[in-house]
Amino acid sequence: MTYFFETYGCEMNIAESASVEQILISRGWKKAESVQLADMVVINTCSVRGSAEERIFGRLGFFSGLKKVRMCAPDAKRRSMEIAAEYAEKNGPVPLTLVVMGCMAERLLKSLQKQWPCVDYVVGTFAKNKFGEIIQAVEEGRRYIQTDEEPVYVFAETSYEEGAFSTFVPIMHGCNNFCSYCIVPYVRGREVSRPLDQILHELDVLGARGVKEITLLGQNVNSYNDGSGENFPSLLEKICRHLDKTGSCIEWIRFESSNPKDFSDELIETIARESRVCRGLHIAVQHGSDAILKAMNRKYTRSQYLSLVEKIRARIPDVQLTTDIMLGFPGETDEDFEQVASLMRQVEFESAFMYYYNPREGTPAARMENQIPLEVKKERLQRIIDIQLGITRKVMEHQVGKTVRVLADIVSRDNARELLGKTGQNERVAFESPASLIGKFAQVRIDSLNGNTFRGTLES
Repeated sequence: MTYFFETYGCEMNIAESASVEQILISRGWKKAESVQLADMVVINTCSVRGSAEERIFGRLGFFSGLKKVRMCAPDAKRRSMEIAAEYAEKNGPVPLTLVVMGCMAERLLKSLQKQWPCVDYVVGTFAKNKFGEIIQAVEEGRRYIQTDEEPVYVFAETSYEEGAFSTFVPIMHGCNNFCSYCIVPYVRGREVSRPLDQILHELDVLGARGVKEITLLGQNVNSYNDGSGENFPSLLEKICRHLDKTGSCIEWIRFESSNPKDFSDELIETIARESRVCRGLHIAVQHGSDAILKAMNRKYTRSQYLSLVEKIRARIPDVQLTTDIMLGFPGETDEDFEQVASLMRQVEFESAFMYYYNPREGTPAARMENQIPLEVKKERLQRIIDIQLGITRKVMEHQVGKTVRVLADIVSRDNARELLGKTGQNERVAFESPASLIGKFAQVRIDSLNGNTFRGTLES
């Protein structure tokens, strides 16, 4: 039998899709060549922004039509579904099982199937352990009966993708912060930390499969606490000692997402001490105005964030910082906007994920007064993007002439003789090299900057 995944949203969703895929692979399922030919399609959804959900609704419309084509329904419309139509003509009616999982599934747990009868199963963020039973039911051609029992979150054994040498390792689930604009605590629930022994076991599995780089994942990784006194800095240290002891081929450790309020001095010292921990840190500031940060319920001030940056750069001189910036939050004034711009110029982030505020039903910010008009949000966002483009260019130009360690990962689309790799600071580098270097580390001299990608020369 065959499967196909459509995954939207964050890295956690990518990891969770990979963990479900491992169940399918272990049962002998194969990835379909096209979504139109799959026996089961899994849509892993995101609820962070309304636009993400609208995109999913559009896809559900597509699958509603696809199921009719696959079942040779008299009213089926074949346009843009010719592959499925030809398949059904050749093989007769072939059922398609459609599963919706992820944050949107959790948010609309009771109503999604009523609105979209084409959906066979809705699997919320706490019920992924039911996938084995669902898959078995599909294999046997019967209906799996979902119960109303209260699910408990369970971490998957691994989120490994076959053949990957860089992979995600979830260590936490949920969030206790309740930022006023964010739907995540409502769809992911309270924070749950993965036990240390489970994490170390997965690292052993990944190392045996040749993985070279891991990214520890959580909605807020640096509030990790497994209940035994283990915090995130001590977790990082124990992971490094375990990799040393086992002679693992995992050489690089990254982590995201981290909240500035929980980025402790102990964590800074651990990163500075442990060479396996990469020097590219993503620390979302979201805004530069104390008034807006307070309205967002971010629990830190502008000066506290700047002090954190100063401490990090003092202890980790080769660090590169990236961030998230939200414009157009309710009540944001021109003066508030200027506070964002000045913070960005002061910190000089290497890059930033920039977006404008999008109200999410069920969050406090959606009910706030002084909502900003869309055209103002778009105009402020463009101004911030222009500022960041200049900063990015300036920061990256300082790297030219240096020799850096690079993990080669793919062949360049522009030149088959070149590979693309990434540095410990998560920068992209193109350099001429044989494809046999993919999945390996190399020393590369940075010669120039082309857009946001370095061009370099492989050193012997």
